[in-house]
Amino acid sequence: MSSEPEQIDGGRRHFLLVATTVTGVAGLAATAVPFLASWKPSARAQALGAPVEQDLSKLEPGAVLKVNWRGQAIFIVRRTPEMLATLTKPEVLSQLRDPDSKDSEQPEYAKNETRALKPEYLVLVGVCTHLGCAPLDRFQPQDAELGADWPGGFYCPCHGSRFDMAGRVFKDVPAPTNLRIPPYRFINENVIQIGVDAEVA
Repeated sequence: MSSEPEQIDGGRRHFLLVATTVTGVAGLAATAVPFLASWKPSARAQALGAPVEQDLSKLEPGAVLKVNWRGQAIFIVRRTPEMLATLTKPEVLSQLRDPDSKDSEQPEYAKNETRALKPEYLVLVGVCTHLGCAPLDRFQPQDAELGADWPGGFYCPCHGSRFDMAGRVFKDVPAPTNLRIPPYRFINENVIQIGVDAEVA
């Protein structure tokens, strides 16, 4: 039969073991939380190129959403059927410098008449290819300032460059190429990720 001092000593040993374990777990958690949080891209890392996700579920047809990626504005336009119809009109195509986007920077999956993964959504780098100004959205056809033959698109106020609803540049303007299309993919029906190329079979 163990003596009373041994029982007290065993009780202390058990208490010290439990206290040390609890302290160790708390210390590990206190160290792990900031460490794991450091894996999340910071605002600076996102500016340097980390992918950016955007929910498009509330983007109305005919509206544009502007997000920031790599310090650049990215325009996401939810095109209406009327906007899409202008992309193949012969009278519009004849005014474009590069209607097939052969001389413009874009991913393979955007080399089509809509320049998009999904025709409804246009994703562009919102920087004029002339001197880097920010184009304005002028989606209304026959804009009073841009003329009766204006089909809708983007207008650069700095030097007058014009782009259609697929970001294709018009002839006789300073911009040399179509607006650039960044790498992007759809994570699901309503969420887009900018900065990662889509996998297209």
